[in-house]
Amino acid sequence: MRIATWNVNSLRSRIDRVEAFLDRHEVDVLAVQETKAREDQLPLMGLEARGYDVAAAGVNQWNGVAIISRVGIDDVESGFPDQPGWGEVAEVESRAIGATCGGVRIWSLYVPNGRKPDDPHYVYKLDWLARLRDAAAGWRDQPTALVGDWNIAPTDDDVFDIAQFAKSTHVTPSERAAFQGFLDDGYVDVVRPHAPEPDTYTYWDYYRQRYERNRGMRIDFVLGSAPFAARVTGAFVDREERAGQGASDHAPVVVDLA
Repeated sequence: MRIATWNVNSLRSRIDRVEAFLDRHEVDVLAVQETKAREDQLPLMGLEARGYDVAAAGVNQWNGVAIISRVGIDDVESGFPDQPGWGEVAEVESRAIGATCGGVRIWSLYVPNGRKPDDPHYVYKLDWLARLRDAAAGWRDQPTALVGDWNIAPTDDDVFDIAQFAKSTHVTPSERAAFQGFLDDGYVDVVRPHAPEPDTYTYWDYYRQRYERNRGMRIDFVLGSAPFAARVTGAFVDREERAGQGASDHAPVVVDLA
């Protein structure tokens, strides 16, 4: 089975790319982040014609997550237990959706950005990750994958130049400790062993030809429970999907299971 994750930065704007990606790589399950649409606005006809079912969560033009599967899509959950909300009147955002696909429990996750270390959104990000960790502790004995845009670069090697991020989010000790907590609990970064090359990134800002200069970050991950990780036979980042006109600023991450 082939599983992928991709922050598409608007599913409506990039549905043609998504369909072509699914065809080219024969993906069985695709977890999508930043769909930027309500569920009734998503362009699903082409996906359904290809034999895919879709579970999605989205309430407006911000955030939004989905799971696209041709191997079944059961027990759908929109949001994880005790997921915190955001806003003056705190509301749970469309940042997490889980489903069982082909016997694997998959969570498509769009972790809050955090904005700046002194911003309330940063506190929200850390709380969101802590609540997710609490929930994920109960899933780790089953084949489970926590996939998506984590908005964290867990090591200095995961950014093109750590000096340029000295006062930024994504690399702070608290964020990295939150990410490490999932690893401490038994989840595994299943991609890195199959893509160990330096300067392997999943995100390049549109600013100043960051992609062309490979000035990127690795912030999109597949963290698998032990039963999931034991089945992984290969993984790669489809870097070329970031190229060309109309590309998302993220590249898909692909994992193969026995």
